[in-house]
Amino acid sequence: MRGTFRSLQSFNYRVGACGALVSNVGTWMQRTAQDWLVLTQLTQNSGTAVGVIMALQFGPQLLLLPLTGVAADRIERRKMLIITQASMGALALGLGVLTIAGVVQIWHVYVFAFLLGCVTAFDSPTRQTFVAELVGEADLSNAVALNSTSFNAARMIGPAIAGGLIAVVGTGWLFILNAASFVAVLGALALLRVTELHATSRAGTTSGGLIDGFRYVAGRPDLKIVFAMLFLIATFGLNFSIFISTMSVRIFHAGAGRYGVLTSTMAIGSVAGALLAARRPRPQISTLLTGAAVFGVGSALAAVTPTDVWFALSLIIIGVSAQTFTTSANALVQLSTDPAMRGRVMAIYLAIFMGTTPVGAPVVGWVADRLSPRWALGVASASGLIAAAAALQYLRSRRAARG
Repeated sequence: MRGTFRSLQSFNYRVGACGALVSNVGTWMQRTAQDWLVLTQLTQNSGTAVGVIMALQFGPQLLLLPLTGVAADRIERRKMLIITQASMGALALGLGVLTIAGVVQIWHVYVFAFLLGCVTAFDSPTRQTFVAELVGEADLSNAVALNSTSFNAARMIGPAIAGGLIAVVGTGWLFILNAASFVAVLGALALLRVTELHATSRAGTTSGGLIDGFRYVAGRPDLKIVFAMLFLIATFGLNFSIFISTMSVRIFHAGAGRYGVLTSTMAIGSVAGALLAARRPRPQISTLLTGAAVFGVGSALAAVTPTDVWFALSLIIIGVSAQTFTTSANALVQLSTDPAMRGRVMAIYLAIFMGTTPVGAPVVGWVADRLSPRWALGVASASGLIAAAAALQYLRSRRAARG
């Protein structure tokens, strides 16, 4: 594992990583509680409702795309993150108060999901590109992978805690705990040594807008194939909230505790995948091909598992492969993009990664409701295998062009 944790040598990265880990645990607690609230209290086990909430939460990545990437390239990123993280904490607090008061309705969750999506649309490209300011270009790939490790370690911890707490204190208090967790990340941002941040090229106020980002991507075949693969897998494959919740409730008839454990189990594979990515100096298209193919196979296995134990084991495979794909794609796009264009290109990346959920989540949720959660996982499997086939064709064409 030598070199795997090299980004932690930076004071600013260590401080940021600690704050992010606490906040990520809170985020996963809220996600678990929110899905459980919608499935078991506000609807009759409706996968479609979970899909609609995912669509509202991630849709603003597409709606606000003309603004978010330009903001990430022009506005001081540390200040932007302070604003967005504080706003996320306030939204979690508001939803928690409504739930504890016993007045929460499904439309409340829809509204809060949409508002959170709007804030996240500005937060995500800023946070992703801020990593380069924490560690510099040399360790960027490693830092991106370690961020994913932290996020998925929190996925192991948060849902497991949430599953136990839901039965004891109810879902509302988990939203309050998530709101409190943002104090950690805000404190970390305040403690950063500003003089030690790595300055990156920033777009001027008179420079081109988002259209320049699209032109940049259009002239890069390597970026286009990454975005095409990402579109397929993000739209139809990364709907884990729907897959795990509907399989738990409708196929295995699990309670909140087992549901939390299943969500955490997939995170074991995700952490392993992120740590493997942290060891690679620079990802390649072939890495994405492997990740997509294994994701397709793992989703197919999950679709036919007879028990929740086998389902949990298949989730580990899905976690490793999905994290290998997404972490490698993130690092590859950032490292191969000009720093002055990075915010806009990453906004496009994140719009595909998160914003295509409004297209895919309701479709996958409908398949889970009308056919079966197993068929919904079959859709995920197809997305991975088709993405892998597209990457294989790209590599063959590039090899042929080189003669």
